[in-house]
Amino acid sequence: MRPAPSGALIRQWVPERSLLSDGGLVIGFSLFTALMAHVAIPLPFTPVPITGQTFAVLVTGAVLGARLGTAAMVLYLAEGFAGLPVFAAAAGTFTYGYLIGFVVATFLVGWFADRGWTRDWTLTVIAMLSGEVAIYFFGLLWLAHLVPPEKVMALGLFPFLIGDAIKLVAAVLVVPAGWRLSRRG
Repeated sequence: MRPAPSGALIRQWVPERSLLSDGGLVIGFSLFTALMAHVAIPLPFTPVPITGQTFAVLVTGAVLGARLGTAAMVLYLAEGFAGLPVFAAAAGTFTYGYLIGFVVATFLVGWFADRGWTRDWTLTVIAMLSGEVAIYFFGLLWLAHLVPPEKVMALGLFPFLIGDAIKLVAAVLVVPAGWRLSRRG
């Protein structure tokens, strides 16, 4: 097996796409994230539900790269803040920090993908873990303003670790199919 290529080599492998196809991918992945937001399990002890959004965020970054992936997440946020029903049902503004974390996470995972990290299983996991850390960082930072400090981890982190680990593994497994969809790999 060959070592993972550098960023310059990845750009050589990526066929030129049109502005129209790039726009379609950005819109498609923002809608994919919206769909995954509605795959939700509310938990009675926390205002933050378990959703499929983190799966969509990781896949979006790994498949589209930093530029298009970030554009897809910014579009997703714009859709939600414009009033479209794309966010997971959650009481109040408890999830706003996680939503901002989605943009940062997609950029990070995409940055690593642009440098060839998602061509190797171990490096893909590391890239996606960086995305998860970003999501939790911004999510917990925001949540800390809304709940007592001693409850932040119990309400915003611990209940989600196992599910996010499962979603990360699932994301790693579907990335190669995503490359075919986006003609990236």
